Amino acid sequence: MGKIVKNPTIGILGGGQLGRMLSVAASRLGYDCHIFDPNKNSPASKISTFYTQANFDDFDALTSFAKSVDIVTYEFENIPTTALDAIEKYVKICPNRDALFTSQDRMIEKQFLTNLGLKTAPFANVENKQDLNDAIAKIGTPSILKTRRLGYDGKGQARINSDTDLATILDQFNEQPCILEGFINFNMEISIIGARDKNGSVSCYDPGENYHENGILKTTTVPAKITQQMMTDAVLLTGKIMNKLDYVGVIGVELFVSKNGLIVNEIAPRVHNSGHWTQNGCIVDQFEQHIRAITGLQLGDGTRHSDVKMTNILGADITKLDNFINNGKSALHLYGKETIKSGRKMGHINEIY
Repeated sequence: MGKIVKNPTIGILGGGQLGRMLSVAASRLGYDCHIFDPNKNSPASKISTFYTQANFDDFDALTSFAKSVDIVTYEFENIPTTALDAIEKYVKICPNRDALFTSQDRMIEKQFLTNLGLKTAPFANVENKQDLNDAIAKIGTPSILKTRRLGYDGKGQARINSDTDLATILDQFNEQPCILEGFINFNMEISIIGARDKNGSVSCYDPGENYHENGILKTTTVPAKITQQMMTDAVLLTGKIMNKLDYVGVIGVELFVSKNGLIVNEIAPRVHNSGHWTQNGCIVDQFEQHIRAITGLQLGDGTRHSDVKMTNILGADITKLDNFINNGKSALHLYGKETIKSGRKMGHINEIY
């Protein structure tokens, strides 16, 4: 009788819903996962084989975690550099540090994208009131002031109009380094989920059309109502980004569709909310694709076999599940979060249409 060889253990930094769904995908492929997260009852804590509850400045815990796994990935970008240093002494991190460094700072991200020849909103660095005045003179209004780091789901940003009290706005940002971005007139926002393996092979899912409420993604619909040329352009630019970063894993790229073509909004070096539709629209979803890429397996077939509308279940909507699943064509994905908060992502549904 032959003996089954044990698969490597995958370490995941972050225990939110993305870590939870990565753990589920990894388990289907025979991998154990070890989650590292500061929260005791995070969504992934109920799913993963191993779990470390510790802060990202607990270097003894980080060292023990790193020694217990064979490769490390992450479900969010804002991991302290010191934590990454501690882990990388013992084990490889995928996607690599360049991808994290680029995405953690909006200014660095915009410079990276423009240096690749990709279109972005006009932008300028802002660290004080004079910088803001100079940036507005250059870019104009309306425009968007964003913190360079740590913003997500509409947090850490404010719209600037011609009558905006600039001093008050800067006070709200607590003198954090910011970036001013020009306002883009766009027809829609789309996102594309791409994957790249250790050999440099690239695969992309069909772009999805995104709809936001209060800065939070509400729905992603696939296929997006874009031309075949735009679909091709989205795939090509995603591949260009991944190749430049020597990327391994899944990435999300958010794009504005404008009269001047595709404009890159931002990149996320991880599995992405707008890619959840792949769980029920493809044979191999974004979570399995990421696990395949970082473990050295061949990338799976990401061809879409169904049209899908993904809807996020936000806040108190979790108490009205019948509204989401009463048509018999909706797949329900709940995250196991214990506390309901306004705008909090509690789960999602994928509806085949």
